[in-house]
Amino acid sequence: MSKAVDAASAAWVDAAITGRHSMRRFLPAEVPRTVLEAILRVASHAPSGTNTQPWQVHVLTGAARQRLSARIAAAYDDPAQEAQHTEEYAYYPRQWVSPYIDRRRKVGWDLYGLLGIKKGDKAAMHAQHRRNYLFFDAPVGLIFTIDRVMELGSWLDYGMFLQNIMVAARARGLDTCPQAAFCQFHRIIEDELGLGPQQQVVCGMSLGWADPAAIENTLVTDRVPVAEFAKFLA
Repeated sequence: MSKAVDAASAAWVDAAITGRHSMRRFLPAEVPRTVLEAILRVASHAPSGTNTQPWQVHVLTGAARQRLSARIAAAYDDPAQEAQHTEEYAYYPRQWVSPYIDRRRKVGWDLYGLLGIKKGDKAAMHAQHRRNYLFFDAPVGLIFTIDRVMELGSWLDYGMFLQNIMVAARARGLDTCPQAAFCQFHRIIEDELGLGPQQQVVCGMSLGWADPAAIENTLVTDRVPVAEFAKFLA
């Protein structure tokens, strides 16, 4: 059996996991490259089938981040251009059913409620969604890609890698926001980052120091109790 960690260490790990929330406004303070490299190094210990390690990470800061954000935001603001951009894969179900649609609606209206966005205010909703493409003002934008030869199992591995990044960031006092919104504009991303035809965009992520004064960062989503999703068999 593996050696058990002490209670204090377990508490630190638990705090890093449960303290992770998607933040939607960041401070402009830079994150040192050494810190980013440390986070990615820790995250790379995620398990993957036969140790394939299918993740590829594109770390954008400064002008590189601003260029990508500007191009995507411009396309998003132009209805004609936006209509030409579609996701390569379905992140969400094609047909929503309960309880998933109920949870989706609740988190959406909880966020809009904090921001004072009323139902039907399409302009305000557009402006808020647009902030995704600015990485919510975070100093670091991450774009994740995977080789198209990889199959579904590698995408499961990828999820564990992404979680590791978010937990390792939280352990260092940093925050994140994983973002599927970037998938719609994968062609712009491919062009801007010079991706080869074999690379597919998985998602993006904002990383930095969360703005403690931002009302949207007070949003904490509900979690159903263990009894609702787990069965114990003996």
